[in-house]
Amino acid sequence: MGTALISTACFLPSQNREVIGLVRNLKNKLFGKVIRKSSLFSRNRRDFMIASLLGRKVQKRETVIPEPDYRIPVVLLGLAGGLAYSDNLLPAAPIGLLGLLLLFQTTRVRFVFDDEALEVKVGDQLDNSGENVFVGGKNRWKYSTFVNWELWWPNFPILVYFKETQTKPEGQVHFFPVIFNGKQLYDVMVERAGPSKTSGPKDS
Repeated sequence: MGTALISTACFLPSQNREVIGLVRNLKNKLFGKVIRKSSLFSRNRRDFMIASLLGRKVQKRETVIPEPDYRIPVVLLGLAGGLAYSDNLLPAAPIGLLGLLLLFQTTRVRFVFDDEALEVKVGDQLDNSGENVFVGGKNRWKYSTFVNWELWWPNFPILVYFKETQTKPEGQVHFFPVIFNGKQLYDVMVERAGPSKTSGPKDS
């Protein structure tokens, strides 16, 4: 078919050949522009998608580990010592044991806030803490599953509470003694899990 058209064109008058040539040039110009624009659009779109993906990776949040804070175990041990000194051994014993337990836990337990979840780890090497002894499952909870959280009390935080739906769809409550720097803990919880409704350390 193509050969027939070429051979026919050779025998046409010169005017017809000029018209055919103009038509070909016009088609090449029009379709060439359309093709180039299409490829340019797809290339720009691809570059935009790549830049967006790279941008998301750059915005990844750093891991935060609040520093240990020994105030609560020291206060408990001091209180137990005072009670023992005044011959109140019955209350002194459990308070002293609790103080020793928290002192030991402060040296080893860490809250690790990575880009997507809070995880409880142990030791300087940040080893896996295993399953939760009370409710089961891994001691790692995604921020997206947090329903609410609180830090009691603002000036001298004692307990941190949070409720999440990862362990149970209806929500699971967790309580931890604040054996970490309370201000650092509060700031990272606000950043990763959203603001607490009623509590938070006041600026000094």
